Amino acid sequence: MLQKPRGTRDFLPDEMEQRREIEMRLRKVARNWGYREICTPTFETQELYVLRSGEGIINEMYTFEDKGGRKLALRPEGTAAVIRMYVNEAKVLSKPLRWCYLSDCYRYERPQKGRYRQFWQFGVEQIGADTPAGEAEIILLAYEMLKSTGVRFELHIGHLAPMKHILSELSDADRKAVMALLDKKNFEDLKKYLEGINAAGLYDSLIKLIECKNIDEAIELCNNCGVSSDMPDKDRMKELIAIIDSQKIDYKLNLGIVRGLDYYTGMVFEGFADNLGAENQILGGGSYRLAHLFGGDDTATCGFGIGFDRVMVSLGEVKPASSPTVAVVYTSDVAGYAFTAAKELRSAGINTELNLLDRGIGAQMKYAAKTADYAVVIGAREAEAGTITLKDLKSGEQKECTVADAVQSIL
Repeated sequence: MLQKPRGTRDFLPDEMEQRREIEMRLRKVARNWGYREICTPTFETQELYVLRSGEGIINEMYTFEDKGGRKLALRPEGTAAVIRMYVNEAKVLSKPLRWCYLSDCYRYERPQKGRYRQFWQFGVEQIGADTPAGEAEIILLAYEMLKSTGVRFELHIGHLAPMKHILSELSDADRKAVMALLDKKNFEDLKKYLEGINAAGLYDSLIKLIECKNIDEAIELCNNCGVSSDMPDKDRMKELIAIIDSQKIDYKLNLGIVRGLDYYTGMVFEGFADNLGAENQILGGGSYRLAHLFGGDDTATCGFGIGFDRVMVSLGEVKPASSPTVAVVYTSDVAGYAFTAAKELRSAGINTELNLLDRGIGAQMKYAAKTADYAVVIGAREAEAGTITLKDLKSGEQKECTVADAVQSIL
């Protein structure tokens, strides 16, 4: 028997209904904030992702050559393709652009709880609003979207300006190495690395920055860290946090967020579920500039991605919105009338199932009890009278009526 590929899943109807329910909640909030849905190809040129993330990502992707010898890759994430689409299709549109998407992505990595080789990401991108207000909107939208799912989470908000200021006198290579160790929270090796490059004095400043409880404390720390220049973006950072604070949301200031990705330029934020153990991050985002890599102008962008699969794991069982289901139970001699009755029920927006097997009335009723809320029973007498017998399968109550009357009773 053939098995599905490792790191992929099959979704039966109950699970799909739960997933669609959460998708619908996310889409509803995004649209309410003015973010419209887009869709990009499942595969792109391999070069797109290499330009975004470097050559190392090739080993993490599903790559292939098409019949024309072109090197292609299944998308490992959503952002690069969205910015490529912006450069190709939407540079002349009025700014800011507010876009959202739900994409299946593919990465060749070790599967684990909530992490698969095929996974889904709900992404949001805001293009062309280089302001604290634009960044604040993205953070607040992410907060509202996660709240709408019912997941329990903690939101961390940070900014890279203080970190970059403290490290500004290091070489690019040393700065990247230090930030990589910070991202992994490997403080022991961080201390050794800084000692090895004669910058041991930075260690205390970095640890104090991570422990800062407010923006003013971080600015004071940067003013006294020994770097000669003034910290850039401090006013912008204060304005962003002031807007966030005005909205009374629950969050933790975390100036130790590094995100591990070179293209983030300022504001960064992350969300963590409280019941997923070590792999508990369900959201990540920030401000970045990618358009110039793909042939566009240097355009300010900010956005985030929600790990949809991890959200579903964190939520556990979800009760989707439901509507009544009707099973039409009938004898074989009145099949035409039964199909007509089913058509009328469906036209009224009622989920309706017809018996398709050679079953007697008793067997049909037994099956209906497992799948439906109501049974519409039709025999020769009902067909001749132009009626049906409507039975409530939960209460056991039943009555003979027209299909139109049955619609009123069900709805």
